[in-house]
Amino acid sequence: MKLKKMEILGFKSFSDKSSIEFPRGVSAIVGPNGCGKSNIVDALRWAMGEQSVKQLRGKSMEDVIFAGADDIPPQNLAEVSLTLLNDNGSAPDALKDFTEIQLTRRLYRSGESGYFINKQACRLKDIHNVFLGSGM
Repeated sequence: MKLKKMEILGFKSFSDKSSIEFPRGVSAIVGPNGCGKSNIVDALRWAMGEQSVKQLRGKSMEDVIFAGADDIPPQNLAEVSLTLLNDNGSAPDALKDFTEIQLTRRLYRSGESGYFINKQACRLKDIHNVFLGSGM
């Protein structure tokens, strides 16, 4: 499996919906200091099921939700979706027939959260099972 696209909404410094394509051969994200490179990596880890707030450079899980800026109000939701190409058939049996698999993690400021595979609610364990033996 390969990462094809990441969509980020309300996660850390991403107040608006942002989409990042990962074409074949991309092996690095570069940019000036303060542009959000580390937040992209944090978003990837978080969507893959990271539970340690410390690993996401925060004090509480609420820290991943966009807190607001000068003229931009805070968000009530953080959501990251990963689109994976199932080009080598390494997905779990239930997902083998899909050429693309979308994994989503969502967190509300109220504390409610959810994991989704192809827009269907699932467990964190199901997200972890997607990556087992995938090479990602």
